[in-house]
Amino acid sequence: MSLDDPAARAPQPGAESGTVVRRVDRPSTSRDKVTRAEELRLQLADEIVRGVLPPGSALDETDIARRFSVSRTPVREALRQLVASGLVEARAHRGAVVAQPSLDRLTEMFEAMAELEALCAGLAAERMPPADRQKLEAIHEELRVLSHAGNPERFHEVNERFHNAIYAGSQNGYIAEMTLATRVRVQPFRRAQFRNLGRLAKSHAEHDRVVVAIMRGDKAGAAAAMRAHIELVRGEYEIYAVSV
Repeated sequence: MSLDDPAARAPQPGAESGTVVRRVDRPSTSRDKVTRAEELRLQLADEIVRGVLPPGSALDETDIARRFSVSRTPVREALRQLVASGLVEARAHRGAVVAQPSLDRLTEMFEAMAELEALCAGLAAERMPPADRQKLEAIHEELRVLSHAGNPERFHEVNERFHNAIYAGSQNGYIAEMTLATRVRVQPFRRAQFRNLGRLAKSHAEHDRVVVAIMRGDKAGAAAAMRAHIELVRGEYEIYAVSV
């Protein structure tokens, strides 16, 4: 099983552990187009979360394609993903416009995320194979180094691998699929909070409690640590949202 291969689609039976989580940012077989679409999605999501693109802003495919010097195909795919995440609404006769989940809705999304990730962590503590536990520790160490480097973008990328490894470690493809689908909805908000001062080091410390529990086979401890981590992520996003 590859821990570096997450996805927004249903996990497929895989090699070593039986559960492969494919990349969230690679929903099709066209690598170049998907890469451009993902870059656009992240850029637009970032601008939405930071308020550069306020609620109600029109997102015209032609304008976006011209701005980023790409064809309309990756723009269309990026907007489709943003609609799925809830950041963008597709309105009749108006095309795509920026949406903004209400505070209550965002709270509900994070609550669901916390419970699903806690479930995955608890199952991983019981079921993750030894070789995959070692890979999880290696990713965790990579995040430690990045937490000192102060690069939120790179930290975000490796952070996704960390969480995907735990989803896969649950050895339950259906739960991994639901968890991943929920993460896609909250991903821009999770990503934004990495800009908070000192957040990378805090995130790594929170991960450490999860990893220690998984390595010990402590199901309840792993679930509690992961739930606390996601709840703190929500709080950090609220701090970030006030600051922008």
